[in-house]
Amino acid sequence: MQNQTLIQYFHWYYNDEQTLWVKVKNEAANLGQLGFTKAWLPPAYKASGGGYSVGYDAYDLFDLGEFDQKGSVPTKYGSKAEFLEAVNALRENGVGTLADVVFNHKAGADELEKVKVRKVDPENRNEFISDEFEIEAWTKFSFPGRGDTYSSFVWDHQCFSGVDWAEDIQEDAIFSIQNQYGDKWEKVVSEEHGNYDYLMYADIDFRNPAVREELKYWGKWMHETCGLAGFRLDAVKHISHHFFNEWIDFMQSNAGADLFIVGENWEINSAAELHSYIDRTEGRMQLFDSLLHLNFHEASKQGNDFDLQTIFDNTLVQLSPNLAVTLVDNHDTQPLQALESYVDYWFRPIAYSIILLREQGIPCVFYPDVYGAKYEEDGQPIELNHVEELPELLKLRKEKAYGLQRDYFDHPNCAGWTREGDIEHENSGLAVVVSNGDEGFKRMEVGEHFAGQIFIDALQKRTEKVEIGADGFADFYCAAGSVSVWVLK
Repeated sequence: MQNQTLIQYFHWYYNDEQTLWVKVKNEAANLGQLGFTKAWLPPAYKASGGGYSVGYDAYDLFDLGEFDQKGSVPTKYGSKAEFLEAVNALRENGVGTLADVVFNHKAGADELEKVKVRKVDPENRNEFISDEFEIEAWTKFSFPGRGDTYSSFVWDHQCFSGVDWAEDIQEDAIFSIQNQYGDKWEKVVSEEHGNYDYLMYADIDFRNPAVREELKYWGKWMHETCGLAGFRLDAVKHISHHFFNEWIDFMQSNAGADLFIVGENWEINSAAELHSYIDRTEGRMQLFDSLLHLNFHEASKQGNDFDLQTIFDNTLVQLSPNLAVTLVDNHDTQPLQALESYVDYWFRPIAYSIILLREQGIPCVFYPDVYGAKYEEDGQPIELNHVEELPELLKLRKEKAYGLQRDYFDHPNCAGWTREGDIEHENSGLAVVVSNGDEGFKRMEVGEHFAGQIFIDALQKRTEKVEIGADGFADFYCAAGSVSVWVLK
């Protein structure tokens, strides 16, 4: 079996000349050769920003760039036909597609409705700061450009638990909708702001059974229409985990094959919170390891003051390695984004060696680290360089990173590990040494079956030839602030 490797095939400011779906199709063969097994694509459906939207202001989940809605037929990324061509090209090259799903909210409603609400304290959403009163809110979605095609479901105020805009009084606040399913927020995992059910736009109410059935129907339609390998679920900590348990069970039972499902629960304090979510969803979904990313960011800022022995402290990959999707950065952490915490360039090869060449976790590579990116916002230009070592690191993951792992995280500035290799992957096995300080070496064991054989640095950072001793040990070297990966010559 080949190691699983994901790529997030977009970034927030994607602005290449080719629309994204066309680029995916053209790059599908290259992605397969690099060793990617799944590509996480951005929201493929129509958002309230039409042809300009990144996609997280979800409007019509059934419009994959097919209908004239929100000022455009295609989405920012292309048409429905182009999307299906991209997914098919990926599949033909051994790469499954993960579709991005925004279930938390809907934006860009078609009609106003009169809705009974109470205002809440934005810092403590459990505290009402008004009596019940009526506002006009954008809560009715009739999708006039699509009509009844694929679904005749009409979303109205009974489908939502909150909004942030009152049209008649022109007021921006957090309004709790007082509907037949409850006069308070749904109970969700996150207790930030008292209760973090409400995030933005018109907040979907999963207590409404018709809503749950419609979203299950959509998931089945989306999977069957596109031939997906799985889903990336947005903002899961703002949504009832009971709904996801129901939805995932339904999807898995209808898929005919195991779907890969990963949730975004962006936690910045405690890996125990991520582990608790895994317990509540009973292992139904993977989670992104946001805390490992933050350790990488901190390590890149601190330089040799960071203790590499602690790189896995308070991370999901340490607590639940089988359900951790590891990453260096994503579209929320890139420069100019609200959660900006971009890992400094010098540390990126080290971070990628950690997520790509170890046994624990399934790595997700970020688009700019393969292709680079240039963009600007409000006059501030940004250039993200590709990671020069990444193609070789991906090849090493695909061909060499197998077998028993031995760890040597026993020094604050120089750490390493080895993989013994296995029978299935010819000449597999490797030894990795990383340094965030001076050049150094680690004496490590790769296995007695390599005795007398020569290892060289696949990244060509070091020119030595290392001979493995009769006991399977050798001294492996690393340049200052760098990474070396030693493999059979």
